[in-house]
Amino acid sequence: QVQLVESGGGLVQPGGSLRLSCSASGFTFSNYGMRWYRQAPGKERELVAGISSAGGFTNYADSVKGRFVISRDNAKNTVYLQMNSLKLEDAAVYYCNVLRGFPYWGQGTQVTVSS
Repeated sequence: QVQLVESGGGLVQPGGSLRLSCSASGFTFSNYGMRWYRQAPGKERELVAGISSAGGFTNYADSVKGRFVISRDNAKNTVYLQMNSLKLEDAAVYYCNVLRGFPYWGQGTQVTVSS
């Protein structure tokens, strides 16, 4: 079955960096676009970034453009989210997502931005 396992979250100061990873299994990873979403307390889940199956196309929420970079390694069945210049408002639980008939989600990884 489809499994998505996120890792890499943690506590970081404003201006710092983190790299999130999402390890995928149970499907042919290289055939599917992947996405990162996030959800802060009291807010709706929002799309942060997406990447096409081969990695040639990416898109970002306006709020993270120029600071976050999504990438993938199809040999490792892993998608990454490099987050730089983190702001207080980036604090959230970050989820990996694949749309394969219907959306599949990982368990999420917590990112806390605090001084």
